[in-house]
Amino acid sequence: MKRVLSVSAAAVAAFVLAATPAVADSHVPSDTIADGLITPLSLAAGPHGTTFVSQNFVGLLTAVDEDGSTMDLYSSGGAEVGGVSYHNRTVTFTQTGETQTVMTQRLNSKGGPAGDPKVLADVGAYEEAENPDGGVTYGFTDTPQECVGQLPPDFPGRYTGIVDSHPYSTTTRGATTYLADAGANAILGISRTGDIHTVAVLPPMPTTLTEEIVEAQGLPDCFVGETYWFEPVPTDVEFGPGGMLYVSLLPGGPEDESLGARGAVVTVNPRTGAVALVASGFLGATGVSVDGQGTVYVAEMFAGKITMVERDGARSTLDMVPLPGDVDVTQHGLLATVNVLSGDGVPPDGQLVKYTFTPGLQ
Repeated sequence: MKRVLSVSAAAVAAFVLAATPAVADSHVPSDTIADGLITPLSLAAGPHGTTFVSQNFVGLLTAVDEDGSTMDLYSSGGAEVGGVSYHNRTVTFTQTGETQTVMTQRLNSKGGPAGDPKVLADVGAYEEAENPDGGVTYGFTDTPQECVGQLPPDFPGRYTGIVDSHPYSTTTRGATTYLADAGANAILGISRTGDIHTVAVLPPMPTTLTEEIVEAQGLPDCFVGETYWFEPVPTDVEFGPGGMLYVSLLPGGPEDESLGARGAVVTVNPRTGAVALVASGFLGATGVSVDGQGTVYVAEMFAGKITMVERDGARSTLDMVPLPGDVDVTQHGLLATVNVLSGDGVPPDGQLVKYTFTPGLQ
């Protein structure tokens, strides 16, 4: 996964923190279940009102009760923990550090850990061996070489998929766990015994460069009107109606508004790997959930809102949502993690909140 076109992660964070209000203000009632969380980028509704939350940058998997009390189920000792999902008394999560793995934690009847967590699969090793997007070309694929040759040496003008794994989101149905790998740009399937296969390599995300973009990025005039094919970065994977996988995507370039709202949600057929666009135009699609009526809920981290997309394409929003990271629709409302990033000198105060309304039943 390569980031291109002159916006650093620090700049993106600064943009987000400056542009996003600090307090949620919506017509939909919301309740804060827990606060003081550190980078809670992933969540999953569990049994008996429990919600499982990752605290990514401190390597914690945390269970949050309805009353806000918390219990850490797992500590990595430093590696990133994320990609949380729940199925059949098992919490599945990802770990990214010296190795990139998908792990599972079985629960007892009271919701506590039953034994130690186990490694389900080493997806980093799979990426090293298979590199699913190794045959995909990114960048200026159709631009004349005499124009591409004018780019600085460190600018990836045209390249194929590199070996890179960042397991980021999981969901399980039946005997298969599905993984969105944000480094591999792919959806992987993992069996109960840890065998891995590629379900789908996600298609590149095109952006046509306008005169304004070319000038802002300091590129030669020959790039005006040319299309850059960015890497598709999957941030969440969930099941929706008809057994389809719904995947939220970031474009593998600047995530701020400089190139427009370019995030998307696609479906992936888990049997055939076919990919179809559901909706686009999101500014930082970092989490997705789907209710039983087919309404898609998208956390737009960099826009500070949660967008609902009906089956007919109609949209509505929960506005002024501070830095939403992930969403999970339940029969009682919508769970979300918010304030998932903090600025320099600001104590972390990630929150788990619930928006109360009656969504379509799962």
